[in-house]
Amino acid sequence: MDYRGAIAFLDQHTNLEGNRSGRFDSAVAAMPTAGQVGGLSLKPMQDMLSVLGDPQNAYRTIHITGTNGKGSTARTCSQILRRMELSVGLYTSPNLDKVNERLSWDGNDITDEQFAQVMGLIAGVAPMLDSKPSRFELLTTAALVWFAELGVEVAVLEVGLLGRFDATNVVDADVAVITNIGKDHTDGKPGWQRAVAEEKAGIIKPASHVILGSPMEELLPIFEAEAQGEVWEAERDFQVDANLTAVGGRVVDIRTPGGEYEELFVPLHGAHQGDNVATAIAAVEAFFQRPTADEIVRESVADLQLPGRFEVVGHDPIIILDGAHNPHGAEATRQTLDEEFARLGSWVLVVGMLSGKDPIEMLEALDAADFDAVICTEPNWSRAIPAKEIAAAAKTLGITAEVVLKPVRALERAHAVTANDDLILVAGSLYVVGEIRSVLAS
Repeated sequence: MDYRGAIAFLDQHTNLEGNRSGRFDSAVAAMPTAGQVGGLSLKPMQDMLSVLGDPQNAYRTIHITGTNGKGSTARTCSQILRRMELSVGLYTSPNLDKVNERLSWDGNDITDEQFAQVMGLIAGVAPMLDSKPSRFELLTTAALVWFAELGVEVAVLEVGLLGRFDATNVVDADVAVITNIGKDHTDGKPGWQRAVAEEKAGIIKPASHVILGSPMEELLPIFEAEAQGEVWEAERDFQVDANLTAVGGRVVDIRTPGGEYEELFVPLHGAHQGDNVATAIAAVEAFFQRPTADEIVRESVADLQLPGRFEVVGHDPIIILDGAHNPHGAEATRQTLDEEFARLGSWVLVVGMLSGKDPIEMLEALDAADFDAVICTEPNWSRAIPAKEIAAAAKTLGITAEVVLKPVRALERAHAVTANDDLILVAGSLYVVGEIRSVLAS
């Protein structure tokens, strides 16, 4: 199997990321019933991995879920572990451009040849299975198999959706991280926080050391009930003591149960990234059950790069790409913009979203009415909200919005109405950001 054949094989399977039509109900997940593809069962994953020799048991794991910040936290954990000279596998989602971005080893994405080889192995055992796996299950299996073949010492895995029945939850995590609990993929009815927390708590295994990346208040007993090991909670057991803007990022002071890290330069925008870094440092400390050397932490966070997460990709005018895809993330985007970027000229918003989001809620979180121009677009993705629907939502907020269907054309339109002192923000979905970023990088 070559790379093209591997991608074709993937595309023959149900893409739950592309066809996720329901939200997470307050009492039950709006997914297929147990036993169906992508339903409330880990059996398809367990069966597939059993045939492949259970590769997920060949290394230790840090497993990360949460509504926001899990990708940033996962990458930070990986960076610190690599600086400690460990062999580290990292599995994240979604990808911005090529699917290879989801699987990396020691900082390098899987090559086309490696991807084809491991997918060919999986394709060979697929006919032996009782049920047809989903695309995400295949990608997760590929990561787990590849990491075992490489002999990684630790794998850092980002959950795709929720946790308990996510394809990644076939591992017995040494450290289980829950970054926060937000309303994404919910119906917003009373009880949604508890329902989401119970699903995310499902990644906690008997031996897991639990890291809660934000104060959980009344939800804390849910996580403590799942845990047999220690539970560290943000602002109780570890915290950010200082979080200041700096040229090109933040300067933070972080305290963990084992130590203090002062004046760390984090080359990322947004106060929330200080919280993500603190969560990652605590997770690595929990993994080793000892503090991490100050020099290792300092060098690791100074080298952080998070594509598509409030990423400045252009100047004159400033162009910012941020995949904020839910109201909480959009609020953080807007807060970062206000705190770290002086308004020297006009601001233009290019925005696109996927289904399951409330356009009015998202536009309000971004404070779209404060932009000088709003351009609505839609990614080439089955779950994209039509740009005209976003524009209609903007109209109800008293905002005059323009519709440009293709994200790249929308950016070109934004360029046409801006000058060197202006700013363009692209937000609302990582898929919109990915389409634009891939063109800018070419």
